[in-house]
Amino acid sequence: MIRTPLRPLARILSARERGENPDAIERENIRLRGEAARDRTRLRAEGRLLVMGVLFLMAFVTVGARMGVLAAVDPQEPQLAESGPAILTQRADILDRSGRVLATNLVTHSLYAQPQMMVDPARVAQELIEIFPDLDGKRLSADLTGKRKFLWIKKKISPEQMQAVHDIGDPGLLFGPREMRLYPNGHLAAHILGGARFDKEGVSSAEVVGVAGVEKAFDTWLRDPANDGAPLTLSIDLTVQAAVEEVLAGGMKLMNAKGATAILMEVGTGEIVAMASLPDFDPNDRPAPLTKGDASDSPLFNRAVQGVYELGSTFKIFAVAQALELGLVNPATMIATQSPMIYGKFRIRDFHNYGAQLSVTDIIVKSSNIGTARIAQMIGADRQRAFLGTLGFLEPTPVELVEAPTGRPLIPAKWSEISAMTIGYGHGLSASPLHLASAYATVANGGRKVAPTLLHGQPHAPGAQVINPDVAAEALKMMRLVVTRGTASFGEVQGYQVAGKTGTADKTKPTGGYYKDKVIATFAAVFPVNAPKYVMVLTLDEPVETSGSEPRRTAGWTAVPVGAEVIRRTAPLLGLRPEMEAAEDMGLTLVRN
Repeated sequence: MIRTPLRPLARILSARERGENPDAIERENIRLRGEAARDRTRLRAEGRLLVMGVLFLMAFVTVGARMGVLAAVDPQEPQLAESGPAILTQRADILDRSGRVLATNLVTHSLYAQPQMMVDPARVAQELIEIFPDLDGKRLSADLTGKRKFLWIKKKISPEQMQAVHDIGDPGLLFGPREMRLYPNGHLAAHILGGARFDKEGVSSAEVVGVAGVEKAFDTWLRDPANDGAPLTLSIDLTVQAAVEEVLAGGMKLMNAKGATAILMEVGTGEIVAMASLPDFDPNDRPAPLTKGDASDSPLFNRAVQGVYELGSTFKIFAVAQALELGLVNPATMIATQSPMIYGKFRIRDFHNYGAQLSVTDIIVKSSNIGTARIAQMIGADRQRAFLGTLGFLEPTPVELVEAPTGRPLIPAKWSEISAMTIGYGHGLSASPLHLASAYATVANGGRKVAPTLLHGQPHAPGAQVINPDVAAEALKMMRLVVTRGTASFGEVQGYQVAGKTGTADKTKPTGGYYKDKVIATFAAVFPVNAPKYVMVLTLDEPVETSGSEPRRTAGWTAVPVGAEVIRRTAPLLGLRPEMEAAEDMGLTLVRN
């Protein structure tokens, strides 16, 4: 900006020549300069007023619009914004197939302290110890009388305990609402459900996450708000599960077994109706995992899924079924069974001497190791491995449990001819009882592959046809004879036509080799055999029956009677009506009750 001088020299000289007063020029310029400054100030003020007016107008419009929105929506309680990620407190219930509750949530409270707000911390510590005797008195007193600003005292308290704390009357004791996971049936189906714990925690809420079983496998789904609280429905039947666990616990005690497991499965869908493993635990008070020793000694160990065992003679039906499928034998084919069978440096013996030869049917009925080994020789190692692979014995079961991948079968590094022979009668390959149940279900339903599942009512696509239906029917006939006149004679349950196979395998040592006086005894059964609906597999760990003059450990004396009682107790609960079989030599007709 060009500034005009107050006393311009040219005008001053000109004014003096004319005799005028030069000071008038200066006063005139001062006046003009003042007027120009006033004009600029006025324009600046007018602009500021205009801007402020526009801002006030916008503010009023915004407030008015917001008031209109608030007036148009339903009223809601304002919430305090919290920093950090949100804590998800919603967790869906878990139900059995009939809609009975297996796991749900219970509203409870946590107890925490702000020591700096306390009136008498020493007295509070003493009274809290009386309410919660498991607290460390010295540590609690030190924490409350020290410099700590916050202290968790109990993550979960009962209403009675809450009232007792209220009665202390100290302002430094505070409560936080939260939901805890509750298993109303206690130990029932503990290994299936698994358990849960608190994860993210705040004073006003806590997030519950699964730690094992279906709680862990479906953790994301159970916590997903998009499901709108829809429950997870499992395939197990609570009543049947209770009956299985009760019988299994009694049988385990009666047979002096270290552990036991039982599985009841639908042959058509693979849905698991009951699955028990003993010893078990209460998921409401889940014990800590073992840090040393044998994992199977822990009550957390799920023997049905994680336990991999040599399952003994229960495998023989697979060798015979494959040989029938390949056309190598028929049920009447005679097989050499002279004992012992010598193969290089190995000797294979039978539990009894069955003579020079047996038919294929009697090899199953009498459970001949030698006869099965010779049939496995006919099949060959490669074909045997491929067939057992189609039955699922080479991979972990796909059941919906986080523990399932740990139950990987143990197979020989080199599947040689001698391996094929011993695997034929159930030694040299270790698998879980759930593997065995799935394979027996495949035989029972006409040869279609079965995948075990713990979900109820899901669409089940038919599995691959891995065994010819006629061969599967022949295998069932042989297993029926095992019960009527073979090693599983204690497995007969009147009215339900049980077919099955026993298996007694020497228990392997952790360091290699086998125990001489410890076995894994298994009974695998199908019922009713005339129209197969269910498979039952029951395994006892180190059983010994002591009612006779000598201890007996074979499955026919240990696992079979317990398995028969499981069928006797559960068949009516499953809606199966007993049917009486007519005696073949009396010409009687079948009468249905």
